Amino acid sequence: AGLAEAGGVARRMERDGFAAAWSFEAAHDPFFPLVLAARRTTRIELGTAIAVAFARNPMVCAHIAQDLQTLSKGRFILGLGTQIRPHITRRFSEPWSAPAARMEEFVRAVRAIWQAWSNNTRLDFRGAFYTHTLMTPAFNPGANAFGDPRIFVAGVGPKLVEVAGAVGDGFFVHPFHSPAFLAAETLPALERGLARQGRARADFEVSCQTIVTLGANDEQLERARQGARAQLSFYASTPAYRGVLDHHGRGALQPVLNRMSKEGRWGEMSAEIDDELLDLLTISGTPAQAAALLLARNGAFADRTTPVLYNETGDPEAIRELLQRASA
Repeated sequence: AGLAEAGGVARRMERDGFAAAWSFEAAHDPFFPLVLAARRTTRIELGTAIAVAFARNPMVCAHIAQDLQTLSKGRFILGLGTQIRPHITRRFSEPWSAPAARMEEFVRAVRAIWQAWSNNTRLDFRGAFYTHTLMTPAFNPGANAFGDPRIFVAGVGPKLVEVAGAVGDGFFVHPFHSPAFLAAETLPALERGLARQGRARADFEVSCQTIVTLGANDEQLERARQGARAQLSFYASTPAYRGVLDHHGRGALQPVLNRMSKEGRWGEMSAEIDDELLDLLTISGTPAQAAALLLARNGAFADRTTPVLYNETGDPEAIRELLQRASA
């Protein structure tokens, strides 16, 4: 669906039973679709998964998030991620350094701005990366009638995951993961972040983004799996995500895919994702099978699952069946 259809898509998702609709930073700005979605929905949560924090600054994000919180009547979640150095420096022409420390300070700065607005107090945030010390009345929207939005932070490496636990209201598990990697690396880092601030896990939300390929028969399922292979090959080419591959003894694949991406061989990269690796990182099956696998895979640690769907069933009821069975 295109940008203009975002409102209608969100409305259908609300009708189908989704708890949240997420936009992401790709060919379009992640915030504009949510403006349209806020006008066409009444119950579903709306958020960014993710908006690139370092392409912006805390003041910009603070204003956008509060406006979307108002438009959605309290349903907005500000989801932030770092992206990787080449995109920040070469695509956005912004500085890159110490991403975990910078993200922690970014979130604290956004909250400081919101606090100044809510309490009508002097803004005086001074950090290593961001400084916000000016807020005149003309630029102060005041306290939000629906309260401040929640902030979710995405991460793969342990430092960023720990930051999410320390300063976020929630954590996005990146789609490029395996249950074994989560248990060994991700969840312990999250617990360290929570413990650092004396926070309880019960007051924090884990949203597990999971790649799901759907098909009603073998032919459909293979088409869906091919789409997922292409996505995984892109993720696997990124040095920042190599830890997942290393955990499973597949780290040598990362530089191979990275080199292919630099040579523009995007169409060939998916062939490097074999069935064993695909099944390690994703879920495949009919809607009924996929729902059972999602519950078994994520039920023990995730407060919500966000399926990244590759649906080749051709059945408009397939997604509704997946959701109903997965939430049973």
